[in-house]
Amino acid sequence: MLFLHRHCYLFALALFSSAAQSDPVQVPTSQTQNHWFQQAQDRLAQKPVYEPEKKAKNIILFVGDGMGVSTITAARILDGQNKGLAGEENSLSFESFPFTGMSKTYNVDAQTPDSAGTMTALITGVKTDAGIVGIDEDVQRGDCGSVSGNELVSALELAELAGQSTGFVTTTRVTHATPAATYAKSPERNWEDNSDLPDEAVASGCEDIASQLVSFEQRLKQRFPKADIDGIEVMMGGGRRHFLPNQASDDMVLFTGERSDQRNLIDEWQAQYPGGHYIENQAGFDAVDPAKTEKLLALFESSHMRYEADRANDDAGEPSLSEMTAKAIDILDNNENGFFLLVEGGRIDHAHHAGNAFNALTDTIELSRAVDVALEKTSTDETLIIVTADHSHVFTMAGYPKRGNPILGKVVNVGEDEPAQAEDGMPYTTLGYANGLGFRDLGDETDADVSYSQPADTGRHDLSDVDTQAHGYHQEALVPLSSETHGGEDVAIYAIGPGASAVSGVNEQNLIFHIMRRVAKW
Repeated sequence: MLFLHRHCYLFALALFSSAAQSDPVQVPTSQTQNHWFQQAQDRLAQKPVYEPEKKAKNIILFVGDGMGVSTITAARILDGQNKGLAGEENSLSFESFPFTGMSKTYNVDAQTPDSAGTMTALITGVKTDAGIVGIDEDVQRGDCGSVSGNELVSALELAELAGQSTGFVTTTRVTHATPAATYAKSPERNWEDNSDLPDEAVASGCEDIASQLVSFEQRLKQRFPKADIDGIEVMMGGGRRHFLPNQASDDMVLFTGERSDQRNLIDEWQAQYPGGHYIENQAGFDAVDPAKTEKLLALFESSHMRYEADRANDDAGEPSLSEMTAKAIDILDNNENGFFLLVEGGRIDHAHHAGNAFNALTDTIELSRAVDVALEKTSTDETLIIVTADHSHVFTMAGYPKRGNPILGKVVNVGEDEPAQAEDGMPYTTLGYANGLGFRDLGDETDADVSYSQPADTGRHDLSDVDTQAHGYHQEALVPLSSETHGGEDVAIYAIGPGASAVSGVNEQNLIFHIMRRVAKW
């Protein structure tokens, strides 16, 4: 997510110039010769191809951050039970897709991965280390001097080079790991604004991730000078603080940002795109006319956007993920050349880290609604839709609850009416975590992050009089940690549209980029 000041791209320009002169859409040799890239290409060539000449005009990549298989199963049941069903027979929208596969999520240096390395694999076709964004493994995390020559071209950048419209929507900060991997090159995912950079990085001329988003078009033009590039059309999410100075101005008395360089990147973006729209609340969102909007930057929160269940508590208002997806597609499909769109349900991950299954499952259900919107607004004859996760979580479904037992409830065995008791004589829930902050009984609280205000409380608790289906209930955990961790098992891939069959089987995560690239003819 970080790097490079504009003048630093002069070195990168020499690296990419030969590709740019022959074909502005060509992936640089340094990337195509990467062993991860080549392995994925070889694997893809072995897969059967249906309608090999068919091209996908549009590609939509949905990433449920932290949406492992147990999360999908539990969300499917909760969604069904919310509809008055037993729950198990229900399906989320993407579970009806004709092709399903599995993805190995490990990073080059980590058995259990992080989102920076996994999203870089998804969006560039090259696996890399944990904690770095948009660059390959031949770097040292936190050392921007090691970045030059190791930058990777992303799917979003290839779509830009092909004359397509591009965009991303996320419920996290727009500078967070997953969205940042589409546009930034950073040896440290946490360098979201200049105040996050150490002195040596600043002295080396490094560019923070928020600044990279604003300078995206100029940087890409430097690398590919013969390409016709017009910049990212749609950017929606949170993270406003990384774009604003850390001291208030006369017209910004109620909010200060974190930028110690005193740059106002929102003003800079608006000066760069005078016809673009900047918005930060529901009213501004509702006023956007997709038919008349060429560029849209939306920063709805200072940090991450709210959990879906917590949106009603936002006085200014903010749209849901499905609403943002609909608006993004309506803007992007104005381009007859097609579009690339990333949609991230990012707060699934955050709810799991906080140990709160309710919010993780509710945000997963909202991601399913966003997929439904994409299906309604596009044709699968010309649009490839892929739904996957970057990694899993240590989230479990346990015991032998009977059919239709509330998925957020206590285990009630088949043929019984009262909660089952463990060997310690206390009831237990179907859902739980292998590690994390542990038990919380916060009642109707819909903000899972409140759990961080209390120390870890792991181990067993008597749940006899606790409403475990309440929004604010946080499941018990085994190992005490300051935050629940990712899991290392494979995650699912679902696909529909041109080229979708290639997701079948067990795949290295970076293969997904190559599937998109092949069917888009990038």
